[in-house]
Amino acid sequence: MDWIQPADRLKQLPPYLFMEIDRLKVEVQAKGVDIIDLGVGDPDLPTPAHILNRLNQAALDPKNHRYPSYSGMNDFRKVVASWYQRRFNVTLDPEKEVVTLIGSKEGIAHFPLAFLNPGDLALVSSPGYPVYHIGTLFAGGQSYFLPLLKENRFLPDLSQIPKEVAGRGKILFLNYPNNPTAAVADRVFFEQVVRFARENQVIVAHDAAYSEIAYDGIRPMSFLEIPGAKEVGIEFHSLSKTYNMTGWRIGFAVGNPLLIAGLSRIKSNIDSGAAQAIQWAGIDALEGPQDCLTELNAIYQKRRDLMVAGLKKIGLRLEAPKATFYLWVEVPKGYTSTRTTAHLLEQTGIVTTPGNGFGDPGEGYFRISLTVPEDRLEEAVVRLSKAGF
Repeated sequence: MDWIQPADRLKQLPPYLFMEIDRLKVEVQAKGVDIIDLGVGDPDLPTPAHILNRLNQAALDPKNHRYPSYSGMNDFRKVVASWYQRRFNVTLDPEKEVVTLIGSKEGIAHFPLAFLNPGDLALVSSPGYPVYHIGTLFAGGQSYFLPLLKENRFLPDLSQIPKEVAGRGKILFLNYPNNPTAAVADRVFFEQVVRFARENQVIVAHDAAYSEIAYDGIRPMSFLEIPGAKEVGIEFHSLSKTYNMTGWRIGFAVGNPLLIAGLSRIKSNIDSGAAQAIQWAGIDALEGPQDCLTELNAIYQKRRDLMVAGLKKIGLRLEAPKATFYLWVEVPKGYTSTRTTAHLLEQTGIVTTPGNGFGDPGEGYFRISLTVPEDRLEEAVVRLSKAGF
């Protein structure tokens, strides 16, 4: 069967980071090791009860058993627009400036198909969510990576992009609060982004999936709060992390109506929309009581404080994140990112993620996810103290 060969686009792809981690984890588990998985950012806490109740009601209604609208239910898109108005003071037209997604990953992956021709250039922040680069590759585009460095607060230095590269760029992918570094962008940075986009005629695609997971009174802002941002950009959002709904696959994109229309056209030819029952549950998530989010952030903050103190006591270097549920930890002296994570898995049964798996600038770091119960984090600190670094 050697005549069956994958397409060239598949040959270009690196192994998907988290699939490789799962493979290694299974190997170690097969040896009888008790695994503590601090790798993938998948919330361990249940979806709030009022959201589940709405899903149950909606699932019993035969009207929700049929094909949904490609762009999403009008009711859901109106609620998204209302939420943006309350949360960010951003006004959106629900018909033209909002589209429902089957999770933000789907929308991000499909977006380059609408706006990149083969050979076009995307400016991709790195280390970053692998889908920005993968979506670019699937569209036949090329990625120019913008390093996120500690000395720049893990923000890309747009002034260092060569003029000829900036002039060729068609899409600029950004993500704040950031995965994996947990950095938070401020108004000054986003104002620079809008100026850069206008001067170079670049579309800004901002992934804001972690905007609601934040600590110490921090309220991360939307890119669209900046005057002129809607003229140049689109913002992707998800209910996955905010409301513990990763398996539900529901999100949305908002912004420039031309960008929303382009993405919607791609989606209408590829998928048949998000299930209506899940959209009704999403309505309750956005419009219902938000005390569940306050409680969730308090839990994550307690976990963050526990792990940051424990890791520092061991001698590892990191900063307490202001947002997301990730810790971006410097590797011990004499270790690489990959060697660190392999050592931790083999010697302690702890799964972490190598920083270079998110891009070359991530070398020298590894990522820890806070999505396991507190008692398991306490056990992880004990094991880490015996890792023999």
